[in-house]
Amino acid sequence: MAFAGLLAAPPGVWAQALAPDLPSTPTVELPSIPNLNEYANPKAPANSPIANEPELVLSAKLSEEGDPIGRGLVWRVFSPEASDDGKLALLATSKGGTTSFNLAPGSYLVHVAFGRAGATKRITMTRAKRSETMILDAGGVKLNAVLSGGGRIPPDQLRFSIYEDHEDSNGERALIIPDVKPDSVVRLNTGTYQIVSNYGTANAVIRSDIRVEAGKITEANVEHRAAQLTLKLVRETGGEAMADTAWSVLTTSGDIVRESVGAFASIVLAEGEYVIIAKNKDRIYQRDFKVVAGQNQDVEVLAKDGASTAATANQPADGEEPLD
Repeated sequence: MAFAGLLAAPPGVWAQALAPDLPSTPTVELPSIPNLNEYANPKAPANSPIANEPELVLSAKLSEEGDPIGRGLVWRVFSPEASDDGKLALLATSKGGTTSFNLAPGSYLVHVAFGRAGATKRITMTRAKRSETMILDAGGVKLNAVLSGGGRIPPDQLRFSIYEDHEDSNGERALIIPDVKPDSVVRLNTGTYQIVSNYGTANAVIRSDIRVEAGKITEANVEHRAAQLTLKLVRETGGEAMADTAWSVLTTSGDIVRESVGAFASIVLAEGEYVIIAKNKDRIYQRDFKVVAGQNQDVEVLAKDGASTAATANQPADGEEPLD
């Protein structure tokens, strides 16, 4: 059979029968690749034009007599001329301690920051290397507070704010740094500042002035004459606190100090006399009390049966006495 003869054909004949003639592959000449050693080092002056510019070495001190600051500095180099948007163009930055920049001949503004302290200087570069030491004229302040009598205040209930020492035309001081945690060091330029210490979130506030001196850490420890109170409305002395109670704390002159809702009301109050009002459903109960500095305590307001809004709004509950 013809089919059997085809199967018996030699392998070469079989390949020719299945595949058409293909053109020969053209010869491709590869480009000459230079040796890798012939490429220039990217860090070489030829490939880093700015490296050919003169070097400006910068360091900073807190005071003339101090040592160079080794870390925590932020350096910025600006063009001295404002752009179309009125801002100075930022040309280079660096962080750490002593640093250096390669700058073309010309004039620049160099700013160094150390925390909230800073200094700016105009520097003119020529073709020669130049070294400059910036004097920050700055120090630091470390803040904390205690209760009257030396009692400790929980750090999470204590915050400081730092303001300028002078008032503006509206009688207000500009806030420099808010929410400063106790025992943290804040770097500031030499000068006088007002420190505001808040214990809790009500009226336990202390204001004081502090002087920051160059090269020194000034520690300020203010004293709060205040106490933390936990308020609860109960049916009997030592009883369970009643839920869904609305609380109002007022001064004796009627000014509202704090309002809240809940079975318990925790509040820090400055030393003095107050009126506490508890409202539960349609009943209002009242108690006068006195805050003694450093004496944290629970304050119970008794819910007397039959008390009405008219009967209790302006009088203490029967049998209750102010806290001493």
